[in-house]
Amino acid sequence: MPVVLREAWDTLVPDMTGRHGPLPPMMLALTVVTGLVDAFSYLLLGHVFVANMTGNVIFGGFALAGAPGFSLLASAVALVAFVVGAVSGGLAVHVARTHRGRQILYALLAETAFVAAALVVTAVSGGPYTGGVRFTLVALLGIGLGVQNAAARTLAVPDLKTTVLTLTITGLAADSRLAKGPGSRAGRRLLSAAAMLTGACCGALAVLNGHPTLPLLSAVVLLAVASACAAALLRSDAPWTRPLVTA
Repeated sequence: MPVVLREAWDTLVPDMTGRHGPLPPMMLALTVVTGLVDAFSYLLLGHVFVANMTGNVIFGGFALAGAPGFSLLASAVALVAFVVGAVSGGLAVHVARTHRGRQILYALLAETAFVAAALVVTAVSGGPYTGGVRFTLVALLGIGLGVQNAAARTLAVPDLKTTVLTLTITGLAADSRLAKGPGSRAGRRLLSAAAMLTGACCGALAVLNGHPTLPLLSAVVLLAVASACAAALLRSDAPWTRPLVTA
């Protein structure tokens, strides 16, 4: 247990001279954002995710089979928007490829803009979110989370992908001592799962208690704080700011 706690602590309060510097807690904040926005989209926009594209492909299959409550068009809009966001995020991080602090800042600013725009649409239109409003929200949030995923992929902080927990949980089990593995980095991986669970739970509680804008407002606040932190680190030349060397 002390090892798990130390790994969790090192993720929350990282070594600023380490290879990933302040990026791990920022990735955790983005994982909370994922839970918040997917809670909003699934519960209020009709069985569609804006961050979890595996879910949308499955939902599309359900819709094709005629299962009630699922929309092929909504899943398709989310997928297309996510791809647009991923392309945009990829361009942003490659423009800033010489400094990882600049990479995450550009991605955060773009994502904040799209999630904030969705918040404005939510506040102005009022619920229920149907028709054009629904698809506008799906598109805005899908683009924003596509940007986030592109940045997370480029930054490549181990075990902190911000949306994909399947591989994280697989690693937690397959790399464990029980499976004769090298060690599962359980502290960090459990934090990642807990961050998404926290975001999803808080988002769902807000929606179920009649506060539909609160998940998006919370996401915008988290993104704004992360953006401010990234901006404050732009002048750093610590090892974590240097791009990763890939084979």
